[in-house]
Amino acid sequence: MTTPVQTPIGQQTPEAAGRRAVWLALAAVAMTLLLPLAGVVLCMIALVTGIRAVGALRRAAKPSALAVTAVVVSTLSLLWSLLAIAGQIYFSQELAAYTECKIGAGTVASMEECVNLLERGLEQKMPFLKPGDLQFPFAP
Repeated sequence: MTTPVQTPIGQQTPEAAGRRAVWLALAAVAMTLLLPLAGVVLCMIALVTGIRAVGALRRAAKPSALAVTAVVVSTLSLLWSLLAIAGQIYFSQELAAYTECKIGAGTVASMEECVNLLERGLEQKMPFLKPGDLQFPFAP
């Protein structure tokens, strides 16, 4: 008969570390889609947790696929959130002007004009687009 192995308080099993890393990576994806700046912070935490979990699982000679998946997902989420933040910073003036225009728009025609102004502003910032290439579907 074998006695169960107990871990000291504050320590976790390698399998639990892998599961925790995956949950953090999934939370990082959700946070990236909602708030990219907060997503960066959670992605970094998930990435560090995943890397540490991979090391712990390899030292314990356990399968590390779950932790590797967490590292990959958190890395992709980090790249996506950094790209979203860069886009928000690059187009900040156009987005602010669109927000102000939309606040003052009282009719459907004026809302369409706000969308047209946003499209033209974005086209000016993107040199690879010709005027009229960018068309947003309008939904008031």
